[in-house]
Amino acid sequence: MAIGPDVGGPDLDEIRKCVHCGICLPQCPTYRVLGEEMDSPRGRIYLMRAAAEGRVGLTETFRRHIDLCLGCRACETACPSGVRFGTLLEATRAQLRRGGPPARRRLLEAFVFSVFPKPARLGAALAAFKLYNRSGLRAVVRASGVLRRFPGLAAMEALLDDVPAAVPLPEVVPARGRVAGHVGLLTGCVQRHLYPHVNRQTAHLLSLAGFEVVIPRGQGCCGALELHAGRPEAHAARARTLAAAFPADLDFIVTNAAGCGAAMKEYGHRIPELTAFATRVRDVTEVLAGADLRLGPLDLAVTYHDACHLVHGQRVRLEPRQLLGRIPGLRLVELGDSELCCGSAGVYNLLEPDMARELLDAKLARIAESGARVVAAANPGCLLQIAWGCRERGLDVAIVHPVELLARAADAYQD
Repeated sequence: MAIGPDVGGPDLDEIRKCVHCGICLPQCPTYRVLGEEMDSPRGRIYLMRAAAEGRVGLTETFRRHIDLCLGCRACETACPSGVRFGTLLEATRAQLRRGGPPARRRLLEAFVFSVFPKPARLGAALAAFKLYNRSGLRAVVRASGVLRRFPGLAAMEALLDDVPAAVPLPEVVPARGRVAGHVGLLTGCVQRHLYPHVNRQTAHLLSLAGFEVVIPRGQGCCGALELHAGRPEAHAARARTLAAAFPADLDFIVTNAAGCGAAMKEYGHRIPELTAFATRVRDVTEVLAGADLRLGPLDLAVTYHDACHLVHGQRVRLEPRQLLGRIPGLRLVELGDSELCCGSAGVYNLLEPDMARELLDAKLARIAESGARVVAAANPGCLLQIAWGCRERGLDVAIVHPVELLARAADAYQD
């Protein structure tokens, strides 16, 4: 099912695959919180079908049930009929987008989509935040209570603790030892600015595993945020530009951000000429799981949170656990409800902060129950969201990307 500028709504044949069995209901985060049929995948599909058949209009009530969906795709993992709910959701949001965003979100959405998918603008905004944070102005603004009038802005401000210094990466990182292949590395938008060490460590690990790593300086956004928000034209433009930034002879394009990887692996479904590019996209854990990577000991108890677009979008579940399990001395503690969304979901936590907070509270309760002092998650949005929750609750827990632990273990082996 292609989504393009001529989108007229979700595909009715895809909608009809749903047999309304309800297996998806307990897997849906919003249904678990609200208990409302229309806030479940089955209920949303019912609404989509009713709209496609002309039985209901695209009303504000319809929009609200669609807006509340996180797009986590847990329903796809559960669905015995193979319904591509994420694709249906994207098409429905594109259809709703024709009328513009609701008034309550118009300004916030305008800021988010004019800044977040543009790395240079995002970098400038984060530099301004760093000044705001370190000048003492942040304490004054918080004490004034003015942020309570703007929930989305308050959520954005609370998520950020500080902004690290920029760490430029070379355009090529040579392989160590025998060359196993040549790969490209996506630096991302949020990842490059808020977790630059994760990109650096990803390149380091790939190099140790025998891969020459190409890091194009001109690469931009993958378009995932716009895709999930029902902006297919913007998504397609960014996808084509990003694909053109990488050499055609690379074995893989490696990502370390779950949302980016899921969108890029599905480029071919929406933009046929990018099919070959999409087939070469791999999460870093997929590449490293099959590599000869020497790891030293780490005496840590670690639990692993499944980022939605890694486990449900990319169906990568075992590889991160296998890699962490290869670190001598590391004790991997299973996390209850590991596959339940933490509430980040791209920019969902900014646009729907109340629901996002409900889901974060549930995630924090499971983390506390695990007894682990380290949480690993393979997506920058999850890292931000869970770290904020732990700071607020006073949980003494470190939140890290799996490659951070693997890089420490690799360095421990070399020491």
